[in-house]
Amino acid sequence: MNIITYKGYVAHIVYDAEDRIFVGRLAGILDIVTFHGESVTGLEEEFHAAVDHYLDISEKKGILAQKPFSGEVCLTIPPAVHAHAAMMAEIHGKSLSQWASEVLSNAH
Repeated sequence: MNIITYKGYVAHIVYDAEDRIFVGRLAGILDIVTFHGESVTGLEEEFHAAVDHYLDISEKKGILAQKPFSGEVCLTIPPAVHAHAAMMAEIHGKSLSQWASEVLSNAH
């Protein structure tokens, strides 16, 4: 995957062949924060600068910068899926949250 992280923020990276640059955008927040660079080093520097700028501007405006996900998830799933997941967690000696976190961490 083409992702990088900084200060808890994650960015998705694509290569723009027409302009011959790497382009990134913060993922997991509604605000639009983008950056680009001509090299991997330049891209990382611009990513850090974009996150720092986003946090600084948010503070200056007196608004909270959006955080990339709290770690809490509420899902509505069919009862049969819920029962199967709970059974699998029990079989693996884990809580449903622990088991689901492990399964989701391994998803591609």
